[in-house]
Amino acid sequence: MRCSLTAFFTLGLAAVSLAGPTLSPYNVHEKRNAVPTGWSYARRHESAATLPLRIALKQNNLEFIDEYLYDVSHPESANYGKHWTAGEISRKFSPSEKSISTVRDWLIENGLASERVRVSPTKGWINVDVTVEEAERLMNTEYNVYTHVSGQEHVACEAYHLPEHIRTHVDFVLPSVNFDVKLKRRSGSEPAPAGGIGQPGVGITPKTTGSVLQAVTELEQCDEYITPICLRALYELVYVPVATEKNSYGIVEYTPQAYLQTDLQMFAMNFSTDLIGKEPIMVSIDGGYAQTEYQGFDYNGESDLDLQYGMSLVTGLQNVTLYQTGDMVEGASFNNFLDAIDGSYCTFEGGDNYTVDSQYPDPYGGGYEGPEDCGTVTPAHVISTSYGYNEADLTPFYTARQCAEYAKLGLMGVTILYSSGDYGVAGNEDYCLNPNGTQSPTGKIFNPTFPGTCPYVTSVGATMVKPNATVFQAQPEMACMDVIYSGGGFSNYFAMPSYQKTAVDYYLENYPPNYPATIWNSTGMSRALPDISANGANYVVAIDGEFELVYGTSCSSPVSGAIFTMINDARLAVGKSTIGFINPTIYSAAFAGAFNDITEGSNPGCGTEGYNATVGWDPVTGLGTPNFPKLLERWLALP
Repeated sequence: MRCSLTAFFTLGLAAVSLAGPTLSPYNVHEKRNAVPTGWSYARRHESAATLPLRIALKQNNLEFIDEYLYDVSHPESANYGKHWTAGEISRKFSPSEKSISTVRDWLIENGLASERVRVSPTKGWINVDVTVEEAERLMNTEYNVYTHVSGQEHVACEAYHLPEHIRTHVDFVLPSVNFDVKLKRRSGSEPAPAGGIGQPGVGITPKTTGSVLQAVTELEQCDEYITPICLRALYELVYVPVATEKNSYGIVEYTPQAYLQTDLQMFAMNFSTDLIGKEPIMVSIDGGYAQTEYQGFDYNGESDLDLQYGMSLVTGLQNVTLYQTGDMVEGASFNNFLDAIDGSYCTFEGGDNYTVDSQYPDPYGGGYEGPEDCGTVTPAHVISTSYGYNEADLTPFYTARQCAEYAKLGLMGVTILYSSGDYGVAGNEDYCLNPNGTQSPTGKIFNPTFPGTCPYVTSVGATMVKPNATVFQAQPEMACMDVIYSGGGFSNYFAMPSYQKTAVDYYLENYPPNYPATIWNSTGMSRALPDISANGANYVVAIDGEFELVYGTSCSSPVSGAIFTMINDARLAVGKSTIGFINPTIYSAAFAGAFNDITEGSNPGCGTEGYNATVGWDPVTGLGTPNFPKLLERWLALP
């Protein structure tokens, strides 16, 4: 892998500091290109106002995290499958004493009394309350107040500088350029479903064309109606699990998205009778529950889809865990979920950023009043999530922080899957980038999704059965071009990991996209997605008492997760480890031909036809769709 967790594009420009004593010149540490949509400059911040400055210290050995992960994940490594414990991970990445003392000394040298400088108990942060004037002098910046159209205010700067000898010890500073503000309801307003991930119409969400009006004859109509038997035929998934007590599969949902047990049973009676009387094992995180106050496709479609197909494909013998995350008021982010499954993450690099992540107990009242779930949940061996952001929604440092956690989970033997998006080369809601870094429906620059761009997750795109094709043909699938387009492209934040370099280089050399370099990342040096794909069109799903047709990479991720869960079952049954982080393995020569190559279709967006599906890896369907017998044989051959 050997890829950087920091932003792929450097932000630094030399600058001269007016601050006090230092050992090296100041350079730009973070810079913002534009004020986000909905926000506007209001005024300079008052110089005497207090800022709670929080300096996130870099973690020890973090620059080697990809090498550690590669060591336990590559099939040719002598340590393949020898996953780490949570304690080993915590000890390896704790901040160094040198980082703490260097930053602390710098603050004191610049006139801050030693008693004002506080090191957090976890040693991940240095906290100091300063005036705006002091902060501006320390970081050679100017703090402004910005106003949102909702009336909410936010303090930020356009850029800030740090001495070069300090930059090597600091990940980021808050408050600063970060504009990932989670808008809170106005005082006195009625509680409403939380904004952000899980909210209807936000991020990656499934799509529907309405009710199924005729009987489905299953295998004969898989080009029009996908049911579990179609997927088993497409991917040759014929397997009865035998190590279910050792195995686990988790599906993450974000409130107010919630499944209905009546829908699950309706689906079971028609398509998966071994699920009759079954339900997922629900684990509540930060007040999450299967709410029934709000119903309809926008509230039940995602969860119903994920569980009906995820549970069906692992059979009724294998329990499936539902991680229901966030309450109805505050909601939740991916970081809130990560906090629950790995307690060290609650304080890793300082903990959550509450402009994006929800805070518990709810500080605004009306929400979950219990303590934040931190290290209270055991991570499943495979975890599927069908939600996502646009990469540009978040700052490079925020995404890097979260990406490092996915690497840590991989070190622990956990497989992390994320949907790649439903708008082709465009971002969610068909937004594309503008030259100034903002996003809009009229933008022309390709806009990849996150977390799929993180090199330590497996990004899953979407295919469809070709019109009039049958599942018995040699290759009945193409890239999904019905209702949705498979998300794919190249990251603007993360460098290309070494595990995919050969595959992506082959694509770029033999099928170079015919677009100007101004609208896509044509460097050939950035993380490419998706990694794999699975069917994402015409799913028959029971939603609110009737069957509807559902589309999206939201379908593809839980299906892929179920397949990898069955591979884990076979390995666990013979005393082997879980497959963990799969990317170095699936891109390796040993796994060549283990996926069904998709060579037809494209993923339009941003006013273009997008990329084309080609022989080999492509930024539409990745390596292709799973071939279960081939994958099973090859993984069983590994230690």
